[in-house]
Amino acid sequence: MCGIAGYINFEITKPAERSVIKKMTDCISYRGPDGQGFFVENNLALGHRRLSIIDLGSGNQPMVSDNKQFIITFNGEIYNYIELREELRKLGYIFKTNSDTEVILKAYEHWGYDCQNKFNGMWAFAIWDNVKKELFLSRDRIGEKPLHYGVHNKAFVFGSEIKSLVEFGIPKEIRPELIEIYLTLTNIPAPYTFYKNIHKLMPGHFLIVRGNEVCEKKYWDLPEIDEENMISDKKKVYENFAFLLEDSVKIRMRSDVPFGAFLSGGLDSSSIVALMAENSSKPIKTFTIGFDDTAFDESKLAKQVADKFKTEHYRETISPDKFSEIINKVALHYDEPFGDSSAIPTGYVSYFAAKKVKMVLTGDGGDEVLSGYTSYQGIKLANLINKFPGIITNNIPLVNDAVAKFFKGKRRYKLNKISSVIRTAKMSFPEKVTKKIAYTDITNIKKLSEKISGVIKIEDYISDFINKTTYQGDFYKLMYLNFKHDLPNDYLVKVDRMSMAYSLEARVPFLDHRLIEYMVKVDKNVKMQGWERKSILRNTHGKLLPDAVLNASKKGFAIPIRDWFKESTFESQLNSNLNVVSELLDEATIKKIVEENKIGERDNGDFIWTLMLLNKFI
Repeated sequence: MCGIAGYINFEITKPAERSVIKKMTDCISYRGPDGQGFFVENNLALGHRRLSIIDLGSGNQPMVSDNKQFIITFNGEIYNYIELREELRKLGYIFKTNSDTEVILKAYEHWGYDCQNKFNGMWAFAIWDNVKKELFLSRDRIGEKPLHYGVHNKAFVFGSEIKSLVEFGIPKEIRPELIEIYLTLTNIPAPYTFYKNIHKLMPGHFLIVRGNEVCEKKYWDLPEIDEENMISDKKKVYENFAFLLEDSVKIRMRSDVPFGAFLSGGLDSSSIVALMAENSSKPIKTFTIGFDDTAFDESKLAKQVADKFKTEHYRETISPDKFSEIINKVALHYDEPFGDSSAIPTGYVSYFAAKKVKMVLTGDGGDEVLSGYTSYQGIKLANLINKFPGIITNNIPLVNDAVAKFFKGKRRYKLNKISSVIRTAKMSFPEKVTKKIAYTDITNIKKLSEKISGVIKIEDYISDFINKTTYQGDFYKLMYLNFKHDLPNDYLVKVDRMSMAYSLEARVPFLDHRLIEYMVKVDKNVKMQGWERKSILRNTHGKLLPDAVLNASKKGFAIPIRDWFKESTFESQLNSNLNVVSELLDEATIKKIVEENKIGERDNGDFIWTLMLLNKFI
């Protein structure tokens, strides 16, 4: 796990400079505190910061092939490198190191671009071909590792993080037209960034830079599905799922340094810990974040899991007393607006885990692979609601809203949610998605951004994105959206930036491409039997877990941020972190949103956080 950066001048007579590439890697030194390396020759410069996990004594980068033709700088891990190395040895290749980096180099030498389909892992890498005079850049299938790029001053520039491109000299010219998308999604989705002339390489894509031309191509996508003929043999599904997940955990436990696991107390992370314990001769180190608010706290469940599997367990509690430090840390490491407040607990757990280990496994991706979000239950509920006469479904929300006015706080929030579910049921799928994703009413977002000219409308963006899939049913469309949009643009960005901020590698067993490609084809009624979420996991590895974990309601990795913002001690924080954005957006609407949250009329905590992060980048 590392940080990479590089550039190539289109004018071959213009030499690259070591001082420039050093600045581009120094600014991301936390991604690789164990070492640095550079390759500077003619018009090309490649840089690398190393976090040593495998083959600690060798495997330094940039790595040059034996014949001097290929040079690589690589961020990530190839988990099946041992099997690939053996395959390549049988083909006549000789290895000088035990690193996965050398495996990538020789795989590219043998298979060319097709090497990407051989890798099981997470990666972003660049390989220079000294004969073709070509730069080949690749990003993993799902988007676990980031790769940013741009063209500036007749040079192609790339890096793990935006700040490396800024160090090269690309100006941070913001794109206000993306603000409506950001306020709804809480992130800037690929291929966009918040800045002109800086882009994200899409997951499952690669770039070829030759001369002054940059060409992007796709090498992987979710498989096509036949919705009338999905895999429905439960016994077969359980067997295949159980094998694939356990094998994924096993190969992700390959490490030459101490490692552990994030343990939230939820079904996904608990299952990963159970499998790790079964496949380890030593106690697994587990790390949990707790909260004083029991509505958000799962640490007691995590403790039950830790006790059952005899882990070496660590717990920390989050409090709001270091809020300024938190928001500045998030702004520093995301380089652009990122409004998912679960970045806060992810940062906390990464911080204290990094004191004990250099690598962790996480339960991320379980909701996507298993179609386990409550949104999938919502789709089923919507189908049920739509069977009732309109006179009933139209009037229930009106009555509910009238009753809700007599309450504040948690009871009010629940009544608001009931009205939202019923109103959403009759919407088209893009409308449902927009309503579900946004942390506030879409009319508020429209009002906030009305002064911005040329704004990209969120409904147009969502419709265009969903139209890219051939999946037809709402259940499968949501599955597509989770994999292709939510994971790479939100959840995986959150984990990468916050773990790497503390020089900690995070590995995600649920996102093994073999598991994804199989589970996408499984029938929805096998994934969700009746109203039961994650039926497949519950009937396989979930049987190892305490009953309390299996029976617990879904909480998610959330924090009580709405309650933080109600406290009088936060008034100065709110003012200082919303001062600039109030000039760009509609100030009256911002004040209304803050006040609704303060008096307990609406749960606007997450949306206020989203506004605060935007404020940092305007």
